[in-house]
Amino acid sequence: MIVKIAVCDDEIAIGSQVEGFLAQISDKINIKFDVDVYFTGEGLCEGLASGVCYDLIFLDIELSRVAASGIEVGSMIRDVFGDNIVSIVYISWQQKYSMQLFDTRPLNFLIKPLTYEKIEQAVSAHLKVAGLSAGSFGYKIGHTFYKVRVRDIVYLESAGREVIVHMVDGSRDRFYGGLKKSYDLQLARYGFLPIHASYVVNYDHVAVFEYERLVLTNGTALPISQARRKEIREAYYAALEGGRR
Repeated sequence: MIVKIAVCDDEIAIGSQVEGFLAQISDKINIKFDVDVYFTGEGLCEGLASGVCYDLIFLDIELSRVAASGIEVGSMIRDVFGDNIVSIVYISWQQKYSMQLFDTRPLNFLIKPLTYEKIEQAVSAHLKVAGLSAGSFGYKIGHTFYKVRVRDIVYLESAGREVIVHMVDGSRDRFYGGLKKSYDLQLARYGFLPIHASYVVNYDHVAVFEYERLVLTNGTALPISQARRKEIREAYYAALEGGRR
């Protein structure tokens, strides 16, 4: 599993510092981090609007005066993008903001100057919380954003200009979008298998693996495209031997 992290701070030095701390923590705990650094709240919001989903966000409160503040960005993450799962860690030079943050349900509030220990503690807290949610997948239907737990997805199916999400409880959701984009931006890091141009399946829900097809835990049999059989076979057995990441 890869932890997707965003760092948003208009001070370039602090953004680089946090990115460096995260690299050290990643090596220490042997969990891969994929880190994006933003220098404006608008940049972070553009990334979220494009379909990127983060597990953990370090968000500066005192962003540039001509741009959205960190508190406003945090409210957008919760209310506009509808993301109630991502862990938000606010950072600031001043303690005075702490009482303004409750509505956005932050994981933590760190006072600058930042240290390795502060960032490590925030990451550890996130990983404990993430153990309950095990990652999430986000999509938009109309003007509403939805998030579901990755472990509850059996597979995704391309249907024309739409993607169908098939869940373990038998329910389905349809949203406008591309299957490849959903896989590349959100699901590749969770070990999903792009077995066909029309199907991306959750490794954890593969019951039977055959040369030309997979049978899933809900009984659905899906074909593996001829061009991808070697790649999928290697990915499947690598995950099997590795104890599923």
